[in-house]
Amino acid sequence: MFEIVNEFENAIADFFGAPCAVSTDCCTHAIELCLRYKKIKKTTVPNHTYLSIPLTLKKLDISFSFNREQWTEYYKLSNTNIIDAATLWRQNSYIPGTLMCISFQYKKHLSLGRAGMILCDNVVDCANLLKMGYDGRHRNAPWPEQKITSMGYHYYLTPETAQLGLDKLPDAIQRTPKIWSWKDYPDISNNYIFKDIPVS
Repeated sequence: MFEIVNEFENAIADFFGAPCAVSTDCCTHAIELCLRYKKIKKTTVPNHTYLSIPLTLKKLDISFSFNREQWTEYYKLSNTNIIDAATLWRQNSYIPGTLMCISFQYKKHLSLGRAGMILCDNVVDCANLLKMGYDGRHRNAPWPEQKITSMGYHYYLTPETAQLGLDKLPDAIQRTPKIWSWKDYPDISNNYIFKDIPVS
């Protein structure tokens, strides 16, 4: 079943020019896995971004503040090599040495309803993140036959969604994408839930 997922991951990695890719059920969970994997304790994010990013930081008890970065297509979470590239769709745009998180949410250029991807260039990171997002287990054997040795999360991409991605990918490559920026998002620091978070 997961051969289709592998095929979709390889196709997306090839489009973005990344050595490897790890699929997830959404971009927010892709970023969460990277934050957990890198054991991030402190960062900053733009005050114009999607709510789920600072909410995830609060969920993980990561100390953070907002900045006023006027980003286009993507931004980096400060003090990390993690990039929120949820809105990015550009061939060969992978930035070496980073964990670049892509979204296939229904409003995005490759619209799959709900799906995400982590692009990276380190095979160890790729293997570890894949295992983390798949309940701490490997794809190549039934879970009752495995001895789970590390924490995992139920964040994997279904084969059905991967197949949809493969079906829609050729058209997405041909179409001109929208160029997203900070202007497409409101200032979320004004929300009550973030009243104690500084903006610099």
